Amino acid sequence: MITMKEVVREGNPTLREIAKVVTLPPTEEELDVLNKMLTFVKNSQDDELSKKYNLRPGVGLAAPQLGISKRMIAVHFEDSKGKIYSYGLFNPKIISHSVQLAFLGGGEGCLSVDRQVDGYVPRYARITITAVDLNGNPVKLRLKDYAAIVFQHEIDHLNGVMFYDHINKDNPFFIPEGAKEIEF
Repeated sequence: MITMKEVVREGNPTLREIAKVVTLPPTEEELDVLNKMLTFVKNSQDDELSKKYNLRPGVGLAAPQLGISKRMIAVHFEDSKGKIYSYGLFNPKIISHSVQLAFLGGGEGCLSVDRQVDGYVPRYARITITAVDLNGNPVKLRLKDYAAIVFQHEIDHLNGVMFYDHINKDNPFFIPEGAKEIEF
């Protein structure tokens, strides 16, 4: 079982590497790790389990956050309309995105960052991604608003990018023209 002890923190070099593509079909070990990543995200949102195992609540986890430089992410969350997104994905890739930007009004956080980082993180309001799921099926997801932001955050980890890299250094609360605020 993955706990916060396995989550590497900022400063770990793996968080700044471009993760390697997973050769498909994945190995049993890669499948096992991705299943455990998804279980961790689900457990972190369960009040009883997160308290018992001292887990910080999260909606996503990328393999580099475990010190594993492979293109694997796990996400589990419910959007404001009640739609559940629960995926373990190999080689997720953004294939298209909107011109319009969006940002979370409350800012973003990260399981690998143990400090508060204030500022808006502008991201694409809508994206389309392709990936391969835990069952080996190709998936294509069209995502918008909160879901698009979560997936971009995790895919950034695969490219050595931290959420705060997107924050305007001179004006952390700068809102790009036409960007929409997402409340969550």
